[in-house]
Amino acid sequence: MDDSQIETLEQVRRFLAGSGAMRMAISSKAECYEWIQGTLVRFGYLTRKKAERGWLLKYVQQVSGYSRAQITRMVGQYRETGKIERRYCTANGFSRKYTLEDLSLLIRLDTLHGTLSGPATKKLCERAYYIYGQEEYQNLSEISVSHLYNLRHSAGYLRDRRQFTKTRATNVKIGERRKPDPKGKPGTIRIDTVHQGDLDGKKGVYYINAVDEVTQFEIVGAVEGVSERFLIPLLAHILEQFPFTIQGFHSDNGSEYVNARVAKLLNKLLIEFTKSRPRHCNDNALVEAKNGSIIRKQFGYVHIPRR
Repeated sequence: MDDSQIETLEQVRRFLAGSGAMRMAISSKAECYEWIQGTLVRFGYLTRKKAERGWLLKYVQQVSGYSRAQITRMVGQYRETGKIERRYCTANGFSRKYTLEDLSLLIRLDTLHGTLSGPATKKLCERAYYIYGQEEYQNLSEISVSHLYNLRHSAGYLRDRRQFTKTRATNVKIGERRKPDPKGKPGTIRIDTVHQGDLDGKKGVYYINAVDEVTQFEIVGAVEGVSERFLIPLLAHILEQFPFTIQGFHSDNGSEYVNARVAKLLNKLLIEFTKSRPRHCNDNALVEAKNGSIIRKQFGYVHIPRR
């Protein structure tokens, strides 16, 4: 850097104010460190007053682009040694005990045995080394169970071994998992439960929202709870109030609907029972939308006692 035009502290102040002009030609950190040291020597930094040293630090910071903390560290080095040099990190850190070969052995072991628990996997490594004399398992035979899980969650393990567990279908034979098909005719209702909320550990009222899929004719009932004692009479009453014959009944997979008592009621009335499918959040979207646009709009979120 050619800053030979700046010779006094007043010129430094004008430069910081934006009225000074200079040409920058620093190509490396070593040259920048050398320029900072030369600037401190040229202006006699150590003999200046506190306010003047502040102006010099601002000048060096603005030109070099370093932070104020870094400039302060450089000035501290200059005070101690009379020069500014780059300091390189010499810390060795912790040595790595479990290598990539150990990680590969763990991946192979988990693949063969289907990712057993940590204690079981550790026992397999101990048997491989102590009983069968496989020297490559020496490190893994001494690993702790907690660190074994750390290796399983490491980036190398997850990159080289991926396993996917599919959602296990429940074996509840009540209702059919599919989207209802009203064929453009009224009589297929979608039903859902809305809870008014708790207050001081006491449950609030429950709303039973039933909406016809085609006409969107809607009936809302309220019960003290979602057990069979309260729900079955209300469902029967709701089904009677619709001005057309109910042919389909669709709900989510909540146990208040998917149970033998509700299935018996629907079978008695010759109503087809369908329920939402896994990973198909839109199967019951109509009544979910009505929960917000109708029930919450009318009753809000304030706690209402169940009685």
